Amino acid sequence: MMTSFHTLQLDKLNIFYREAGDPEKPTMLLLHGFPSASHMFRDLMPLLENDFHLIAPDYPGFGQSSMPNHEDFTYTFEHLSEIMTDFIEALDLNPFYMYVFDYGAPIGFQIAAAHPEWIRGIVSQNGNVYREGLGQKWATRQDFWNKPTPEKRASYRQAFAPETIKSQYLTGTPANSVGPDGYTLDIAYTQNPNYADNQLDLIFDYQNNINRYPIFQKYLRENQPKLLAIWGKNDPSFIFPGAKAFAKDDPHVVIKSVDSGHFALESHASEIAKNILETFG
Repeated sequence: MMTSFHTLQLDKLNIFYREAGDPEKPTMLLLHGFPSASHMFRDLMPLLENDFHLIAPDYPGFGQSSMPNHEDFTYTFEHLSEIMTDFIEALDLNPFYMYVFDYGAPIGFQIAAAHPEWIRGIVSQNGNVYREGLGQKWATRQDFWNKPTPEKRASYRQAFAPETIKSQYLTGTPANSVGPDGYTLDIAYTQNPNYADNQLDLIFDYQNNINRYPIFQKYLRENQPKLLAIWGKNDPSFIFPGAKAFAKDDPHVVIKSVDSGHFALESHASEIAKNILETFG
């Protein structure tokens, strides 16, 4: 088998996605995080393609998908969730398992809460929906959200500076376990002239994801999907108590950790794949 690469047109947007596995097998939708795109799943997909039909899209503003200017396109998580809903319906993917990471969690859980019948199970890898999972940096963001100024907004350009992106990949990982491929490509994508303001809009909108946590938790309580919460336990952004918190609302959660950081797939794709197959196989 092999991974293939496609582009789907939705209205005026081109949505790039990767596909692997047999379409007759259960579908798993892979939802990436910031500042990455579907290439973050490049090591995982070959490990799961014998058991799942895998679809990994790039959101608008990310990767190889359209990157309209923020003056012409609303960069909010609600809007990205609506577009991913259209993507799911256009490809007739439901029902499906979903793998959510970082930004993929609020996008995926908005879709799940609106369409619980679509969800066969969930893998949350550092995909937070609990306040317990918010690391120390979020206190500074709360100040930005409460009292936004142009100066504070401009300061968040540092979030996609090359050294910041590289640090996101390397912090908390075993020495020499993470290659340069992922973060080098992410850094390249930041060079798009629309990138910075688009992403700054999403950083400001992230507050609404936290406000939606009760909705996501209500979805878990009412539907109790089979859920694997597997965390890079050394992630300073979404800390391991966020994985443990799923047990408050979903008795079907399996909680695991790997000795890695935020981008745990970079160093532990095999271990994460093994846990997915043990949980959902």
